[in-house]
Amino acid sequence: MRTVIFALSLVAIWSPLLVAQELPRSVLDADRSQVAVIKDVVYGTGGDQRLKLDLAMPKRADAPAACIVVIHGGAWREGDKSALVAQIKRFADIGYVSASVNYRHCPNYVFPAQVEDVKCAVRFLRGNAKTLGIDVTRFGAIGHSAGGHLAMMLDVVDESSQLEGAGGHAQQSSKVQAAVSFSGPTALDAKDIPEASKPLVRDFLGGTVHDKPALAKTASPISHLSKDDGPILMIHATYDEIVPPTQVYRMIDAMGRIGVKGRAEIVPGLGHDLSPTEAARGMREAEIFFAQTLRAAAPR
Repeated sequence: MRTVIFALSLVAIWSPLLVAQELPRSVLDADRSQVAVIKDVVYGTGGDQRLKLDLAMPKRADAPAACIVVIHGGAWREGDKSALVAQIKRFADIGYVSASVNYRHCPNYVFPAQVEDVKCAVRFLRGNAKTLGIDVTRFGAIGHSAGGHLAMMLDVVDESSQLEGAGGHAQQSSKVQAAVSFSGPTALDAKDIPEASKPLVRDFLGGTVHDKPALAKTASPISHLSKDDGPILMIHATYDEIVPPTQVYRMIDAMGRIGVKGRAEIVPGLGHDLSPTEAARGMREAEIFFAQTLRAAAPR
């Protein structure tokens, strides 16, 4: 595995005053003597949709925990939070509060709906930080493919970009302090997008990149990079037929020039979906990365 490294650093952001939000009894009454998993918590609204997440909470601790938001892939058009229960439970096992989030799918809902929804989820979790035992200054996001793209957008898109949406909890910040992307695209307007992926991007944007160049740029994590963004870990394979590794090379180069910390790990010989062995290894790297960037306990 080829590794491109920049030194890691924690980037703090301003967090507004917490405002109490209503939580279901299943969350409020959860037995925190052990890891608790609560499903189908409504975190906001997107258009006419009630947005839900699954929540995993660690054993009750003396100090607030960091929070990891896990985002499913599926070309922004399919997938479900329920497939990631094992991941959020694993994060809770090692001391994080963790949530797997659903978001609106294209082509019925086009960009920026998906970004607005995951941002709303972060704001909801911050708004309930005191009850959930979350440290509002330590949020991470992780995802595969479209989920990786959305995780990076949570890291780099700030509140001035007009991508917050109106899903709820407007008082809170939607920024995370670190992101991990497995096979996620970084530049939807780039010429290296394969022909097979262009219909996926078209349905996400509601039109072709040729017809909507400004929108494609706005939907690209690389376009939002600034020196105040949190560190990013990208794990990507050399033979990815959906998102070419050149997307990662371009992102790492831009991060280095701007001063955003992080690294890329390039897996030789595999495609868009990593092998079980490499996926497990990548998750271990993600745990270590979050432990470093969010100053959490090292994974067991």
